[in-house]
Amino acid sequence: MKLDEKQLEQFNNDGFLVLKNFANSELCDEILQKAKEHLEKKQAPIESEQEYMQVDDSAITVRRLRQVYDREEIFKEWMTNSDIRPILKQVLNDTPVLTLAHHNSIMTKMPHESTRTFWHQDRRYWHFENDNLVSVWLSLGDEFLENGLLEFIPKSHKIEFSKDRFDEHSNFLDENEENRKLIQTKVHQNLQKGDVVLFHCKTLHHASKIKQIMQKYHLFIQLEHQKINH
Repeated sequence: MKLDEKQLEQFNNDGFLVLKNFANSELCDEILQKAKEHLEKKQAPIESEQEYMQVDDSAITVRRLRQVYDREEIFKEWMTNSDIRPILKQVLNDTPVLTLAHHNSIMTKMPHESTRTFWHQDRRYWHFENDNLVSVWLSLGDEFLENGLLEFIPKSHKIEFSKDRFDEHSNFLDENEENRKLIQTKVHQNLQKGDVVLFHCKTLHHASKIKQIMQKYHLFIQLEHQKINH
């Protein structure tokens, strides 16, 4: 499976691309079931909502399961999926290599307890020699704005931002006048189970907190691939 010329151009221009119906339903269901087991146990290592928001609270609401590659064979199966490799080779223009860094993880939006994810670039987590990294986001259920869908700012991966447009945690400042104008250009596309989003590590993105009552977990898995300089 490869991207056609139009899809590759869209990724390069916008900094992200949605691949509809990429993963089969059975794979998503199995990942989801195993993820729920780990979430219910709050099986470390995890990131909590309290840690992300830097709130001192004895309660722990899981925001992400970390280091999922070694947790379950089904997670590893997706992370080494052979169908995605030719696509990653296209967008990276080199051999893709799976990195087991920050986003070797499963994300979750919990009913009643989720918080927003601030506008940011994923490059803030990494210290690689170059920025040619791509995240792969697999939707394990239907995603829309009311339950924390990702929104993107097209072409933001091509902009060199000054440091004063971010806070001390590398969040893109909502109150900055230049930032506000750019945020108005945000776009989104609803996702269904099995859809995949590819996005560049410099593409600005965020997710709102859940706006309606949810009676289920809403989970995501995200990976990175790095271009190796020869």
